Amino acid sequence: MSRSNAFSHRLRLLPWLIASAFSTHSLAQEAGPARIAALGEIVVSGTRSEQSRDDIPATVEVIDRQQIEFEQIHDIRDAVRDIPNVSVRRAPARFGLATGNTGRDANAGFNIRGLDGNRVLLMTDGIRMPRSYVFSANAFGRDYFDLGLIERIEIIKGPVSALYGSDGLAGLVNFITRQPESFLADGKTFGGSANVGYSGDNNGWQGGVTMAGKASDTVSWLISANGSRTHELENMGTNYARNSDRTAPNPELSNTQSLLAKVVVTPNADLTHNLTFEHVARSTGYDLLSGISKPPLTATSVIGLGALTNLQRDRLTWDGRLRVNSVLADNVLGYLSYQKADSREQAWETRYRSATRMRDVDYSENTWQAGLQADKTLRMSGDWSQRITYGFDYTNTQVENLQTGLVPPVGEVYPLKRFPDTTEKTAAFYIQDEFIHDQWSITPGVRFDHFDIDADQAGFTPRAVSLSDSAVSPKLGVLFRATPQWTLYGNYAAGFKAPNAFQVNNFFENVVSGYRTIPNPNLKPETSQNFELGTRGRVGILNFEAAVFTGTYDDMIENDRQVSGVFGSRTNPATFQSVNIGRARIDGFEFKGELDWTREGTGFSLPFAYGRTNGEDRTANVPLNSVEPEKFVAGLKYQAPTWTVRLDAVHYAAKKRSDVDPAEVTTGVQFLTPSATTLDLNAQWRIRRDLRLNVALINVTDKKYWMWSDVRGLAASSPVVDAYTQPGRHFNVSLVADF
Repeated sequence: MSRSNAFSHRLRLLPWLIASAFSTHSLAQEAGPARIAALGEIVVSGTRSEQSRDDIPATVEVIDRQQIEFEQIHDIRDAVRDIPNVSVRRAPARFGLATGNTGRDANAGFNIRGLDGNRVLLMTDGIRMPRSYVFSANAFGRDYFDLGLIERIEIIKGPVSALYGSDGLAGLVNFITRQPESFLADGKTFGGSANVGYSGDNNGWQGGVTMAGKASDTVSWLISANGSRTHELENMGTNYARNSDRTAPNPELSNTQSLLAKVVVTPNADLTHNLTFEHVARSTGYDLLSGISKPPLTATSVIGLGALTNLQRDRLTWDGRLRVNSVLADNVLGYLSYQKADSREQAWETRYRSATRMRDVDYSENTWQAGLQADKTLRMSGDWSQRITYGFDYTNTQVENLQTGLVPPVGEVYPLKRFPDTTEKTAAFYIQDEFIHDQWSITPGVRFDHFDIDADQAGFTPRAVSLSDSAVSPKLGVLFRATPQWTLYGNYAAGFKAPNAFQVNNFFENVVSGYRTIPNPNLKPETSQNFELGTRGRVGILNFEAAVFTGTYDDMIENDRQVSGVFGSRTNPATFQSVNIGRARIDGFEFKGELDWTREGTGFSLPFAYGRTNGEDRTANVPLNSVEPEKFVAGLKYQAPTWTVRLDAVHYAAKKRSDVDPAEVTTGVQFLTPSATTLDLNAQWRIRRDLRLNVALINVTDKKYWMWSDVRGLAASSPVVDAYTQPGRHFNVSLVADF
């Protein structure tokens, strides 16, 4: 079956799902009165204002604090383990000082519906997070988070450029930090929680304390401090050799400290001020035994290799809300934020009879963000009303890099910059207008963005390139409430991603070997056009969601593409450049739901989810390797007043040869991940109302399996394939106390 026919076939599944909803409703009526599930969660990311998830014409995933605790989610990789069409790459740490970046970026970042990297917008409390930086042997990921500080995670699948601007081609992941009100219910003036836990996949310990209180009727506060100490992520490799044959993980030690402080001032019912300080710091040391040379040794053979990576992010944010009830606005929201993020890697290499080499690479983003937003609800004729939301965003980011060390590459002198210090500025105006009826919600919107990339020539050898451009991102969402239990929705959204400082001005030159990377003053933004149709239902014992989606992407930026020259020539060196060349198409579908037989908090339920994505590079007519294989999740949960137990089966489909672009592997053919099914068992014992014990046995059957994103570029003939396996059977436990 061709891709287009396959997608058409999936579109034809939508009426079947609708019919199934009605038939399920009929069965429920025969069995007894239908039970309508509780209203969905309130989210803020889908429309930039609080709204029920059920009223948003898009696919939204919510991971709340209860789920984070019960499933013992410790990092972003754990958070999306069971979510179809979403993943986080975590390759094993097997990099060298100046060659390769496998695992260098740890939890590299999110992949949503086949797009990853900086095409996914990451935010915390609506504030943009740092981007990843990858160039040659330099790689810094995007895991600047400690989930001990997080109340919930909201994931919007599909472009969000009409609301948030650049970088949201694939979607949005918004981390919402903890609030004082979560601990001060029922008139409490002081409360909090403490936790301690152990994770078996990395032999790690975690702990934290959160305290909140009311200083007065108008002032509340919160302080949360967390720490963790973890080791290398286990795998199922069995070769512990101290050389390139090693398949066991390289020794690793990581320490994370985080702090969250908040003050909430509410002078009256119409005005609220929030002041937030967030600090996250992570230090990871690597003993890279897999990089040690095998005998016989030469003068430059590596006999010792190690690295130390430090990531730190500090954020200070004020945000406020004022109810004005004027002609132009009912409410006005504002925010002002400063964030400093720094990533640094120090790597050292001891050689047999040559000088020791050392690299010290630093990448930083210092960002001011500000915005003002207003909303107004108007009554119209008949039963219609409209809610208008409009606002202005401004971002100013200073992006810097520096590389120093000992024994630089031939033809270079330390210190040096791979791209010039750059100021990136974005100014944007957006407006959306939701027309609301008893059964209908129709929401058009548009955003106008103008961006400037201003490069500083100081300290940079080639001519630094500056550029500016604009983008218009429209969207349209339609939601129809067919019955109180059943909703249909559709949306169209345009997306864009501006080129960043290092794509425009990346520079490297090796005169002796005859190759170089040069800036590109003509880069254009990446753009997309996306459509989605979906349905939600809560009928009888069944609640479900299903969606089909398709998108086209133009002017995709390919980093480090060879545009001229030949290797080894000093007069005509091989020249690489970031260029707009890619055109892609991505389509797929997903569904999830739950059969719930619980009554008064006791009984069984059966959650399930499935997702599949297809992607094609339409420039080269080859598959997109960034697309993950399909994933199916099914669980069996039993809940009682004092305990809960849940067994989950996760099936990862095999990666097919026909779904792989072979060009990513330079020697041999790509290793294809086989299909695998794993079992995870989670349980919680509520010892007292304020004390909970969580235990889990992960990968119960000790299944040997691989994740596709981790093995991209790995040849099937590689003798170290087992180094890329996931952890085997392991045990997690945590104790949480409220006070």
